[in-house]
Amino acid sequence: MIDEAIVELQPLIGIRAACRATGRAQANHYRRHRKSPAPVRPVRQPRRQPRALSQAERDTVRALLNSPDFVDKAPATVYHELLDEGVYLASVSSMYRILRAHGEVRERRREAVHPARVKPELVATKPNVCWSWDITKLHGPAKWSYFYLYVIIDIYSRYTVGWLIAERESAALAEQLLADTIAKQNIDRDTLSIHADNGSSMASKPVAFLLADLGVTKTHSRPHTSNDNPYSEAQFRTLKYRPRVPPHVRQSARCPSVLPTLLPLVQRRTPALRHRLAHPSRCPLWTRRDGPHGPRRRTVRRLHPKPGPVRTQAPPAATAPHRRMDQQTARARPAASG
Repeated sequence: MIDEAIVELQPLIGIRAACRATGRAQANHYRRHRKSPAPVRPVRQPRRQPRALSQAERDTVRALLNSPDFVDKAPATVYHELLDEGVYLASVSSMYRILRAHGEVRERRREAVHPARVKPELVATKPNVCWSWDITKLHGPAKWSYFYLYVIIDIYSRYTVGWLIAERESAALAEQLLADTIAKQNIDRDTLSIHADNGSSMASKPVAFLLADLGVTKTHSRPHTSNDNPYSEAQFRTLKYRPRVPPHVRQSARCPSVLPTLLPLVQRRTPALRHRLAHPSRCPLWTRRDGPHGPRRRTVRRLHPKPGPVRTQAPPAATAPHRRMDQQTARARPAASG
């Protein structure tokens, strides 16, 4: 009844007045007589900017940006160079907008693709193929007195082929030590590589000229790489800080007179015997590769070994303050008191 009354009154007084007269809410009336689905609204066309570039002008700007004169330059640079010539084609944002539409907003210069750097490596399969040498400081008998220990080791056998102790670090002393050691070991030309860090004596011209004259290859540690000379650093660590070394051996490092007996104790017999394999006529039968126990396993020493798993260690016990005896050692341990 109410719906019929509203329909009859709608042409005369309108829907709002008819709903008020019949006592029905206007929203309820619209909800009852709503059409579903809702009528489709016309799609609003985007309004074109009157000052927008035409398609021909956009093609001209893109061709100019990709021309040989401007292909390696940023749109801002191209914009200002054209202004200097009295030419205006589009703004900088318009140039970026045109390039972005074609996927050209990136580094447009030719980029060099460098291959992956190969980690340098020296491999020793027998003695007298690759040596490593370094210099470290030793405490002297008096306070604030130091000695400099020059040590050359063979990375295959860990044998100390030459050493020298002096009151100063000098390139001339290093040159003399290398020359005497190479002559003592009867090294042929183009058969030996000597590795060292980038110290002043190691990178000096006298040492470089000597090794070049003797036909010895010289290599150095990479910049900012502290573990490129591991065998020499490990020997110095064992010599001065390792707890397993007897205290009298570590204490004798303070006295140069007993140093000849120090290095054999540190390296024990095995490196010396292994190094003597280069001279079978000088070593006993049981130390040769073809000894009574048969051939041994082939041994390969690498100067830059691959890093192993990280091992956690317990924090060291609190000790009395001590001076660092080696500036190249990452964590120094106190020497045993005499």
